[in-house]
Amino acid sequence: MKKRSAVLVAALASVGLAACGTAASDRPGEEARLLLDSPPNATHAGIYVATARGFTDAEGVDLRIEVPGAVTDAVDLLVSSRVQFAVLDLHDLARAQEEERDLVAVMALAQRPLTAVLADPSVRSPRDLAGRRVGVTGRPADDAVLDSIVSGADGDPQEIRRTTIGSGAVRALRSGTVDAVTAAWNVAGVALKAERPQIREFRVDEFGAPPYPGLVLVARRTTLQDSPALVQATVTALRRGYREVILGPEEAVGVLVDRADGLERRVVKDQLDAVLPAFTAGGNAFGALNLPVLERWAEWAKRFRATRKRPDVARLFEPRFARQGVIRG
Repeated sequence: MKKRSAVLVAALASVGLAACGTAASDRPGEEARLLLDSPPNATHAGIYVATARGFTDAEGVDLRIEVPGAVTDAVDLLVSSRVQFAVLDLHDLARAQEEERDLVAVMALAQRPLTAVLADPSVRSPRDLAGRRVGVTGRPADDAVLDSIVSGADGDPQEIRRTTIGSGAVRALRSGTVDAVTAAWNVAGVALKAERPQIREFRVDEFGAPPYPGLVLVARRTTLQDSPALVQATVTALRRGYREVILGPEEAVGVLVDRADGLERRVVKDQLDAVLPAFTAGGNAFGALNLPVLERWAEWAKRFRATRKRPDVARLFEPRFARQGVIRG
């Protein structure tokens, strides 16, 4: 962990994180709710650190973290103003655009896709999945990930036997019901590798997909227009939180375990070890929205039918908040 921290400190220096925060006159002094995309895991560590260390208060935001239930619809909660911010999968944001929900991503949480194909050790390459049973969630984006990975390994996605398993990826692969699953490598992948270290992990950006951000922080367009100071202060506070995670991962594990219910320190540590490099992958500053990469993602999403039409990158993303959200040490 210490060696990885040193590498990431150097990466942070190379992307020029600044050393100041929001000016007092720009602090909004408002309450806001932020809905996570899933039960808390290490990918959310910076959000909890930002509130625990007082960064949100210092930036003028009384931020309340909301954990989704089994049937929570983050897009509906955003549109109805019941939450001001939500962490969304990039493809869920694009689908919301197709449904004419005017939502905008203002910050990336990870600079890599977080969905992968996890496979039995006997599967040496994704092309070996021909004729074998693969569990999928039923989401078009996960089918796109599977098709892209198999195609990138010179295989034929049409030869795969797909079984819809919903969210039961770990259980299905553990029981042998399927030979592979699409799942989050930062959560399900960590859990499976803890039990079976030989599990194969095929990440979509290693098989031809662009390194698009797996999760983004999203708000309504009207929030950006009517309360830009709130958006800026929230982004700045969260970036400060993630900077603390990168510089002090062991302390961040403790904060998350203390602040979120039902988490085991060992599990969170393993998750953070896995996901930490993704926070600044590709030399990006934490939170940055790389528009050229996102344009490539839009083409990929259309080609592999992750979305019904090509996402409008110019309307989906507003990178200025993460650019301006300077960090105070």
